[in-house]
Amino acid sequence: MIRELERDPRVFVRRGGTPGGGRCVVTWMQRAQRAADNPALDVAVRAANALRLPCVVFFAPVPFYPGANLRHYAFLAQGVPDIAAGLARRGVGFAFRPFPAHSLEAFCREVRPSLVVGDENPLREPERWRRAVASRVEVPFWTVDADVVVPARLLLKEQYAARTIRPRIHRLLPEFLRASKPETAAVPWKKPLRLLADWLRSFPCDRGTGAVAGFTGGTAAGLARLRFFLKSVLPGYSTSRNRPELDGTSALSPWLHFGHLSPVAVALAVRDAEAPRADRDAFLEQLIVRRELAVNFVRFNPDYDRLDGCEGWAKRTLAAHAADERRVYSGDELEGAGTHDALWNAAQRQMTESGWMHNYLRMYWAKKILEWSPSPEEAFARAVRLNDRWELDGRDPNGYAGIAWAVGGKHDRAWGPERPVFGTVRFMSGASTGRKFDSAAYVARWGGAVRTSAAPLP
Repeated sequence: MIRELERDPRVFVRRGGTPGGGRCVVTWMQRAQRAADNPALDVAVRAANALRLPCVVFFAPVPFYPGANLRHYAFLAQGVPDIAAGLARRGVGFAFRPFPAHSLEAFCREVRPSLVVGDENPLREPERWRRAVASRVEVPFWTVDADVVVPARLLLKEQYAARTIRPRIHRLLPEFLRASKPETAAVPWKKPLRLLADWLRSFPCDRGTGAVAGFTGGTAAGLARLRFFLKSVLPGYSTSRNRPELDGTSALSPWLHFGHLSPVAVALAVRDAEAPRADRDAFLEQLIVRRELAVNFVRFNPDYDRLDGCEGWAKRTLAAHAADERRVYSGDELEGAGTHDALWNAAQRQMTESGWMHNYLRMYWAKKILEWSPSPEEAFARAVRLNDRWELDGRDPNGYAGIAWAVGGKHDRAWGPERPVFGTVRFMSGASTGRKFDSAAYVARWGGAVRTSAAPLP
């Protein structure tokens, strides 16, 4: 059974060896923060049952994660009770150890595992952590690609665009778009759980960006939003999703980002929903092809959060127009929605107030930052800082890929005619963008004063 688990395409053996001689199997939960539909947890439970050992989840919020603040930690905290309850139903232990007790190595010395199983995360900092753990733990260490439909490493290299990755993903969907078959731990974890209800109050983090009321973290809240989407929004999605004044999207990205929902479970629910085929297909294109194109970009491109990670043609045309005259706003003016453009200001306010921005306007928002910044490099950096700070789904492959598309032509092509500042990078104007939906209604909704703390950008 252990060798069979090692050969699972989702499993990456970071430190080899034969599990044995320990007291348990540890699941290091980070990206996939859920107790159900979690391939990393499923692998750990199956391994524990094969070894006739208990399984315990180690979950340790880390302080001062790059770009994270109270808004993000509050959403994470709301999901902890759901994790605890779900693990209890599966007979799995839960060691919740926020800072300063957040050391995985110290926990392993305490419980003496036979095997450590983590989840995959393609971002730079989490990948560095996983490599460090692999070099220091003294037992086998595996990570499992639990938050994509198709394991990212099977795509082998960075893909140029959706049209190149789509056939590769579709070819593998029959193998990986399947419901999970969770097991209950045969040997229960006997140590009692002690959740620290007020841990966030003293948790060291940036508190200049407050929590939001419109989104509640946790698997239960994510599933409630999914049910609403399937019943009330999915029918008509293919046309309404590009109408920012409507509730025409799934708005599931915060729960997907924190791993409170499984992309496989969401995809299966949509695939089997009672909605027109065109609407189901349009959503699955976004959830699987486009989302996993972003994961592919981050996994295989080390400069995913900088202009350097974009295509050569785009960098050349932007450099050729670097000296073009442009209107320049300061970082504070952008963050405070203080531009001349009412539509852009409304989009910025939606992000700062609600923690989420409609995807259609994210494109326009980033392109205007390019138009209003001193240089393309600074525009990319500003967009990343704002996105990561204010969006609940910031610090995510989707965000980096979207900014790279808007500012640096990533996953796009050259467009004519050549324009000032943009060169041949695709241009979006306020007039043409605003004509495609009821922009007046959107601006009226989000045109008021920002009600959330808006400290200046660092």
